[in-house]
Amino acid sequence: MRQRRARAAWVCGFVLVSSAAYGQLMAADFDRALDIQEKYSKLVIDQPEQPVWQEGAAGDVDTFVYRKSVEGGHVFELVDAAAQTKQPAFDHAKLAAALSAASGESVKATTLPFMRFRYKDSRSALEFIWNGSRWHCDLQAYTCANQGLLHPGEEEYEGDDDYDDTPKAVNGADKTKASPDGKWLAYVENYNVHVRPKDGKAGDEKEGDGKGKMELSADGSEGNYYALDTLTWSPDSKYLVAYRIRLGYRRLIHYVDAAPADQLQPESSTMVYPKPGDVLALPQPVLFDVAAKREMPVENSLFPNPYELSAPVWWKDSRGFTFEYNQRGHQVYRVIEVDAHTGAARALITEQSDTFINYEPLVMNQYDTGKIYRHDVDDGKEIVWASERDGWEHLYLIDGKTGGVVNQITQGDWVVRAVNYVDEKKRQIWFEASGMNGGEDPYFVHGYRINFDGTGLTPLTPVEANHHLEYSSDGKYYVDTWSRIDMAPTMALFRTEDNKELMELEHTDISKLVAAGWHPPEVFTAKGRDGKTDIWGVIYRPAHFDEHKKYPVIEDIYAGPQGSFVPKLFSARVEPLTELGFVVVQMDGMGTNNRSKAFHDVAWHNLKDAGFPDRILWHKAAAAKYPWYDISRVGVFGTSAGGQSAMGALLFHPEFYKVAVSNSGCHDNRMDKIWWNEQWMGWPLGPQYSESSNVDNAWRLQGKLMLVMGMMDHNVDPSSTLQVADRLIKANKTFDLLVVPEADHGTRGPWTRYTNRNLFDYFVKNLLDEELPDWNAQPATATAATGNAEAEP
Repeated sequence: MRQRRARAAWVCGFVLVSSAAYGQLMAADFDRALDIQEKYSKLVIDQPEQPVWQEGAAGDVDTFVYRKSVEGGHVFELVDAAAQTKQPAFDHAKLAAALSAASGESVKATTLPFMRFRYKDSRSALEFIWNGSRWHCDLQAYTCANQGLLHPGEEEYEGDDDYDDTPKAVNGADKTKASPDGKWLAYVENYNVHVRPKDGKAGDEKEGDGKGKMELSADGSEGNYYALDTLTWSPDSKYLVAYRIRLGYRRLIHYVDAAPADQLQPESSTMVYPKPGDVLALPQPVLFDVAAKREMPVENSLFPNPYELSAPVWWKDSRGFTFEYNQRGHQVYRVIEVDAHTGAARALITEQSDTFINYEPLVMNQYDTGKIYRHDVDDGKEIVWASERDGWEHLYLIDGKTGGVVNQITQGDWVVRAVNYVDEKKRQIWFEASGMNGGEDPYFVHGYRINFDGTGLTPLTPVEANHHLEYSSDGKYYVDTWSRIDMAPTMALFRTEDNKELMELEHTDISKLVAAGWHPPEVFTAKGRDGKTDIWGVIYRPAHFDEHKKYPVIEDIYAGPQGSFVPKLFSARVEPLTELGFVVVQMDGMGTNNRSKAFHDVAWHNLKDAGFPDRILWHKAAAAKYPWYDISRVGVFGTSAGGQSAMGALLFHPEFYKVAVSNSGCHDNRMDKIWWNEQWMGWPLGPQYSESSNVDNAWRLQGKLMLVMGMMDHNVDPSSTLQVADRLIKANKTFDLLVVPEADHGTRGPWTRYTNRNLFDYFVKNLLDEELPDWNAQPATATAATGNAEAEP
């Protein structure tokens, strides 16, 4: 091993030697780093995934399925909560054989090609999605059949048109919506709403005779049409509501696949992709009295500028319907009720914010959740409603007649994270929350029960860990799965009535993982920019850690306001750069989710902030505690919004960050998808967009920057990276650019290993000052050696 110069510093009476004194890193070290995650993931046994209650799918009561890890892969378990029994969900070996025979591919019992499925026909069959097609397998004969590709409109369909959710114009009497009483069919013809008797024949009825086809509207047109998908009957079949859609601007992103896998010549394609500031489609609710053939447009003064209107939902007694209005700019959100007899609208609930209302549904997903939750009690006489109006996400009981607050159900300096179950008869709510337990990680989620009137708050999950609870639809049982980053998961079944544990389902075995050298990251906290708020993060120490050495630090950053991103649950995850002599850290700075409204609001009009003032203080606190933590050599990497932040670190904080790798960054929020960017940056567009733009601020670059992009990115417009590269060139800045022609967002898939190795190279070269292996002297991989199918002419 060749000699290398070493840097040293006297700290606390002993010599700290730079990690550059390790000696030359070899190709085998990089391979170990690239392979370490896959290696560790195979060593965790009996780790359960979240259960899926099955009673709706198979007609069984109180049964659920979950997937767990085993030697060589995963298997599925079926649990009967009432009988307290557990068994394999099906014969895995027979199903694998049936799939192999039907597909022509080799399928193994522990590597079945799906992560979830649905039972069909009282558990005698199951269905799942594989490679974009729906598969059906008979569990008695153990035969399988491919039922064909999914199509737009099917629940599991994932297509490139996902960003265009405008209801489509669908004309034709053969595409109908039946009335609840079974007597009428509603449809759209020539862009207008029609109804006809269900037992009649389309096209041969006499117009307007009360027995045949009736045209309910005449104001629809190609550019302002009634959308079939929005037609909604009242439960008594007397009324029909529809949205008339005035089209907005149809922005397209244009792609060139320069290196398609199946031919030599490039291919082009487009995708609908609305961006901030674009003119949106305008939906207008219209109510119809069917028998009277009366059209009642709903006056829109309460919803004049919709970013979105939710689908109409009728009260069960047909007195009216409600929809939710999300105003463009996301500072007003209303529940609007429309009277069925008059078409008059009123605001039942109004939320207003000087910053933003996080309008996505409140769900138990730390990485992506909104704040909207609504449960109608007794057909709308009362409403359980979630709001941040007091500065924290809490539940309120709303009077359904007046819209006034009956009482605040939950309150305190903590956050409701999800509502699991509402028992209207007992007037009780089961929910999940975080931050209630002093001295505990404020992100840890626990289960609770509370009465509608705010009394009787009862904790359900005493173990200090991060919990997730899944309730049966009848509320009789729940499954609690809990873990910490340093505690292997446990899954148990409980009875809701008395919170009694009925059976432990799984306790994860990590003995082989620990024996292989894995160790959990260290939890570390420091005060944020206000000197009061704790910023929580984790530190991954280098492999073969020696406290007498000094190590460069790399921050793995993602600061998207839709979630919080420091891991709280156990996983075998490891930061591969630790295998090459780096400290790697993560933290959630201000502007991220799952804390107070004030904590979250830091992101408003200010995505360039990315919590950096808190992050830098956190780094400095870690360095003050640990002499081996070298903040003179700090790098940062991230993808997507993390890519924007990684480059932003060098633009806005070059005194601290020295090296960055930015993958698939949304470098200018005006170039990225409308829903994510207007949510945090606001509307109409203003100077805040330029202030946070890496493109407009590219001239500020200091330090070492590598940009990575996939030319076929369907999440972030690939032009975003090319525009920032253009500005860097015009500013005479030096940087590195890696373009992966066929790759989508994050350059994942066949290109992951190559892009990760380039990331490793960049930090090793620029923070460790190491010479890199001669990669071109290494054997070519199979992927690299594969050519195109079409021969040269």
